[in-house]
Amino acid sequence: MGPANKSQTSPDTFLLMGIPGLEHLHIWIGIPLCSMYMVAVVGNVTILAVVRAERSLHEPMFLFLCMLSITDLVLSTSTLPRMLCLFWLGARDIAFDACLAQMFFIHSFTAMESGFFLAMAFDRYVAICHPLHHTTILTHARIAKMGASVVLRGVAFFSPHPILLRQLPYCRTRVITHTYCEFMAVVKLACVDTGATKRYSLSVASVIGSCDGFFIAVSYALILRAVFRLPSQEASFKALGTCGSHVCVILVFYSTAVFTFLTHRFGHNVAPQIHIFIANMYLLVPPFLNPIVYGIRTKKIRDHVLSSLKVKVT
Repeated sequence: MGPANKSQTSPDTFLLMGIPGLEHLHIWIGIPLCSMYMVAVVGNVTILAVVRAERSLHEPMFLFLCMLSITDLVLSTSTLPRMLCLFWLGARDIAFDACLAQMFFIHSFTAMESGFFLAMAFDRYVAICHPLHHTTILTHARIAKMGASVVLRGVAFFSPHPILLRQLPYCRTRVITHTYCEFMAVVKLACVDTGATKRYSLSVASVIGSCDGFFIAVSYALILRAVFRLPSQEASFKALGTCGSHVCVILVFYSTAVFTFLTHRFGHNVAPQIHIFIANMYLLVPPFLNPIVYGIRTKKIRDHVLSSLKVKVT
C-alpha cells in the first residue's frame, strides 16, 4: 500500500498534450513562436547591454526597463524552449519536479511583469506631472526597493502553488491538456476536491491583476490630463505617442490575462484550442513586444545601438 500511495501522490512524470486537435500543425505553429522567442531574447539582451554600457541611461525609466527585460527573459525561457521540444521533437514527458518549477516561474514572473508595468507607469507619471521632482522622488535606493518589493510579492504569493500541488494525490490521467504546466491544468488531475486550492490561485491572480491594473489606469489618466495641458502641441503629440505605445503593450498583457482568468472561472464552453492559444500569447507576446516598444521607440536606446553598429561596420 505504501508504494502505491506514494506513486499516486507524486507521479514521476506528466505528459504534455500540446494543442488538442491541432497536433498535426505543431511543427508549423512552432515556427512563429520560435521567431518571437528569438526576437524577445535578442531585444531584451540588447536593452540590458546598452543600459549597462551607457551611464547616461542609468535613469529610473531605463532601470525599470532592465527589470522588465530580465522578467521577460525568464518568463519566455521558462516556457518556449520546452514548448518547442514538444512541437518539433514530440517530447511530451516532463518530470513532476520540473513541471512544478516551470509553473512557479510562469506565475511568479507574470506577477512581476505586472508589477514592473505599474512601476514604469508611476515613473512616467512622476516624469510628466512632476518633472522637477523626478530625480528626488525616484532615487536609485527607492528604485531598488520598488524592484525588490515587486520580486518579493511574486515569490511570496506564488510559492504556495507548487507546495499545494505536491501534497495532492494524482490517481487520474497524467496527461496535461496544455503546452506547458499551467496551474489549473495540473490541479485538474488530482483525485480529491481542489476547490480551496483553485480559489486561492484565482483570488491571488485577481487581486494582483486588478490592483496593478487600477493604479496603472489612474497613472495614465493623470498623465493624459497633464499632457493635454501642455502649452506646446508638438510636446503633447510626442508624449501621447510615447504613452500610447506603452498603453498598447499593457493592454495586450492584461486583455489576454483577463481572458485566461475568465475562461478558468466562467468559460467552460470555450474551445480548448482557443484557451491554450490565448494562454500562449499571454506569455510570449509581451516579451516579444516590450523590447520593440520600450527599446526601438526610445530614442536614447535606438541612437546608442545605431552608433554601436556604425562603429563596428567602420
